[in-house]
This record gives sequence, structure tokens and C-alpha cells, in this order.
Amino acid sequence: MHVIVIGAGIAGASVAYFLARAGAQVTVVDAAQHAASRVPSALVNPVRGQSGGVDARALEGMAFTWALLRDLGAAGWAVPHEQTGVLRPIPDDRARARFERNLPGALRHEWLAPADAPESLAPGWAHALHLPEGGWLDGGALADALLGASGARVVRGRAQDWTARTVTLAGGDTLPADAVVFCGGSVGSTWLGEAGTHRMGTLLTLDRAVTGVPVSFGAYLAPAAAGGVLGATFETPAPTWTPEGLPLGSLGWLLGKGAALTGLRGAQVTGRWTGSRLSDLRAGPQPDGSWRLSGLSSKGFLLGPLLAHGLAGQIMASPESPRPAG
Repeated sequence: MHVIVIGAGIAGASVAYFLARAGAQVTVVDAAQHAASRVPSALVNPVRGQSGGVDARALEGMAFTWALLRDLGAAGWAVPHEQTGVLRPIPDDRARARFERNLPGALRHEWLAPADAPESLAPGWAHALHLPEGGWLDGGALADALLGASGARVVRGRAQDWTARTVTLAGGDTLPADAVVFCGGSVGSTWLGEAGTHRMGTLLTLDRAVTGVPVSFGAYLAPAAAGGVLGATFETPAPTWTPEGLPLGSLGWLLGKGAALTGLRGAQVTGRWTGSRLSDLRAGPQPDGSWRLSGLSSKGFLLGPLLAHGLAGQIMASPESPRPAG
């Protein structure tokens, strides 16, 4: 069975990996532009946002991602990551109550006084929620490892159009397949002319990690493969992808958030990474006969591999999928 996957971010790379493991021949079409998955340090954090929401499959997805990293490492594909836990400072009792309502009983966690937290917090926090099973990973390295381990053929180009059995590139070439999976993100969805919700976020890269454990509320500080990061997804949601940028006011806001978490402790900003994420999850078969996994928003590394594994299984078991002879 030959499957074409459109997109080489965490969704596309994961789908390619699990399809290949199931015995498919895989081609990945990669425009190599505006790839939001190539974030230097992404959190694997089941408790999201400032309301403490927990996705129904967050715990399963978190365990799946860590297991995948172990499997890749055992096969020689090293991905910088650390399962050191995630620290969520909480500003007041009302916010804590909101978080507590959302925490599933199966999630390992502990409430700490700020003075007892594993990282020294800036003044003003009322509580600290420690999630020992969380951590961080290098997004680009994970996508590269999945693609490499899949053995997929990678075609550089932009998918202009596709059907359930073909993909047409911007230059006019048409690639045949037994199945087609769209895993494009914010820019890919915009190229299609789709309506959606797009959120721009920025990470400032730092010359050293300010904290050994990721610290997150409104923004986050985390270690990275080299140095550390201060990041957040905070620009006003937009209906389409827009070119990456960091307004001066946003830079000041982000630095202020870092100071409010722990202070930057003398760390120097060495650069920035900006990317746009697509919301509105779509996963599964599409009306035109193709398949899709997109719209993971900021949960790409928490849920992407898990959902990709399930989607790959659906594709291979599909009645339209060719069966081996005999």
C-alpha cells in the first residue's frame, strides 16, 4: 500500500512513522515553509492554559509520547527531551479551585506552597501545582527522527490539490497513491482557502536555561537542547495564517511574563522562534475519500503521536486499502 502524507510537522511525521511500521510505503510531501512543529522546546503538559483544562485523552497521549521517545532512542534516533515534570504556579485560590475541578484522579500531581516548589518562583504566587509526569522536548528533532525512522520518501514541494488517490504539486506533477492524508498546519490550511482559527506564538531563545523544570502560567520557561526558552502563544487569534512577526509590544509582554514567573536571572536573549498554530481538530476520513489529521493547536506533542497511531490503523484497515496477495 502506498500512502502520500501532505505535511511534515508532528502530525505528518507521526502518521508517516506509524504507517511505515504497519507495512505501508510512504511518501511525504513537504513544502518546508512556516513549520510550527519545529519549536525548540515544546511542553508535554496535560493541564492546559490558565483554566487548567485537561483533554479527555491527555494522560494517554502524554504516556504515548514518552514511550515513543524511548522507542526512537532505542533505535538510535536521539531526540533532546526531559521528563522532569512541569510546574504550574497559580495566582490565587479561585484559580486553584478552577484547576482542581479539572484534574482527573488518574493524573499524578501535588499541590505545593510556592516556597516548597522545585523552582524558585517570583513573589506573588499563591500556590504551585507540580505535574511530575510532564516535561519538554525538541519539536524539530522529534519530527526529523520520526521521518528518518519511517524511511519515507520526502518530496519537496507544495501540494496544490489532491483527491483520494492523487496529489498534484504546484509545479504540475501528479503523484499517485492508494491513500492520501492531509496533515498541513496553519499555512497549509490557509493555502487551501479554509476558514479556521490561527494562533501565533513566539519563543525567545536564551543563552542558558533559567529553570531545570518547565514553569508555565500564561507563558513558560523551559530548558532546551541548547540553552533555554521563554515562550507563549498570545497573539490575537486570526482567521488565516499571517507571516511570522513579533511586535515590540508583544516582546515587552513576553519578557514581563518571564519576570513574573521566576525572573530571567541574568539569562540573555539570543534569538527568537515564531510560528502559527491551527486550531479546530480534524482527524479521520474526509468526504472526498482522503484522510486528515490537522488542527492540533498547541497539543501537537501531547496528542499528535497518539492520534496519528490511531489514524494509521484506520487507514490500513480501510476497506479501500489494497490487501497483500495471498
